[in-house]
Amino acid sequence: MPLLVALATIKSMATNRLDALKQMVAQDEKNSFARYGLAMEHSGRGEFEEALKQFKTLIATDQTYVAAYYHAGQALEKTGKVDEARRMYEQGLEACQKTGDLHTRAEIEAALNLLPI
Repeated sequence: MPLLVALATIKSMATNRLDALKQMVAQDEKNSFARYGLAMEHSGRGEFEEALKQFKTLIATDQTYVAAYYHAGQALEKTGKVDEARRMYEQGLEACQKTGDLHTRAEIEAALNLLPI
């Protein structure tokens, strides 16, 4: 029985986290950090289409949030949209060039290089 209680608690915490992030975004739609967290939460749950919606909204409002390009590309790959993932990664490289984020640039380049030709 303790295992079932623990699992119920974990599920409740995850639901509460998702609800909290949704509420934060609802209060301030331009809160990049909250929207990124919401997208990552959806992605972690395997809800890639909803994650993509949030990543794309984030990118539209904050082109400098370069990690969003990488994770959006990852979600696109997981949904079988390899050509879209490639375009997302390429846009991410452009954003990294503008922001000077060499770490994320390296991650995006590595992901891009792993895509099938």
